[in-house]
Amino acid sequence: MALDLHGDPIALTAALVDIPSESRNERRIADEIEAALREQTSGFEIVRNADAVLARTNLGRPSRVLLAGHTDTVPVAGNLPSRLADGVLHGCGTSDMKSGDAVFLHLVATVAEPAHDITLVMYDCEEIEAAANGLGRIERELPAWLQADVAILGEPSGGYIEAGCQGTLRVVITAAGTRAHSARSWLGDNAIHKLGAVLDRLSSYQARNVDIDGCTYREGLSAVRIDGGIAGNVIPDAASLTVNFRFAPDRTVEAATAHVHEVFDGLDVDIELTDSASGALPGLTAPAAAALVEAAGGQVRAKYGWTDVARFAALGIPAVNYGPGDPNLAHRVDERVDTAAITAATDMLRRFLTG
Repeated sequence: MALDLHGDPIALTAALVDIPSESRNERRIADEIEAALREQTSGFEIVRNADAVLARTNLGRPSRVLLAGHTDTVPVAGNLPSRLADGVLHGCGTSDMKSGDAVFLHLVATVAEPAHDITLVMYDCEEIEAAANGLGRIERELPAWLQADVAILGEPSGGYIEAGCQGTLRVVITAAGTRAHSARSWLGDNAIHKLGAVLDRLSSYQARNVDIDGCTYREGLSAVRIDGGIAGNVIPDAASLTVNFRFAPDRTVEAATAHVHEVFDGLDVDIELTDSASGALPGLTAPAAAALVEAAGGQVRAKYGWTDVARFAALGIPAVNYGPGDPNLAHRVDERVDTAAITAATDMLRRFLTG
């Protein structure tokens, strides 16, 4: 059956979940979303970009709100089709983030007189490497479609507005030594032992708490991988530790990298930056964002983790995560969403979009 955008968003969530759409296999869900938008909405300009579907009004409103949701999921784990039991909808993608997609699709079809112009972006390949992300492709190919006064991503946020996001970087810290037989350990220089000083710095590290627009971002500097050793009877001449720094969005990647170097200053190690992504400031003082916070009754908190809001922040657009799903249930075999949360998110965003 065709997707019913005018019906209950809970049923729409189930219908979206029942369309398998693992990353790089979103053609069918994009086809069905496009058909539903063309048949069940009016006043929208609609375009297709690969397996992304975009729609927007041009009503001359004083502000524009962008609603963005990814349609792909992580691999199915025996958790399709969806199942509704005791007010809870179970299934792959229920939390991350087809419930958010359903809310957005329902609202664009049913809000007849929006207070803002609306742009809807349903995009592909968010759950895999950044180079494949459909939002990045849209930014390159259709940049005008991403212009807005505030962007809302339907990522699972437990019904809170989760503003901005942390930045992230990874470094590999390498220690060098001298190989020797472990029976004559004094003839060698143990590279693994040298990493002990690095671990000492990490265990005593005091993470910063940063308040931005009323949202508290807590930083974290953590060892996430250790490599070293040749054999059970050999003193290793090389060892490495991978460290992940999740930093508040008031730091740039460059400033965060410099901070990591400061933490390990004076140690006999090499530090190589291997991966990084900027964070996103919440931007909640912008008028459209402030109106969103008011509609949510002030239910706002910082986003821990990195999401595509950072792409909008880089464009100078305030962006938040807001969806009915529970982020702690995303990607799990028992992924699920409370149906009451879908209803509540729909009601809140309807208040915002109608002013």
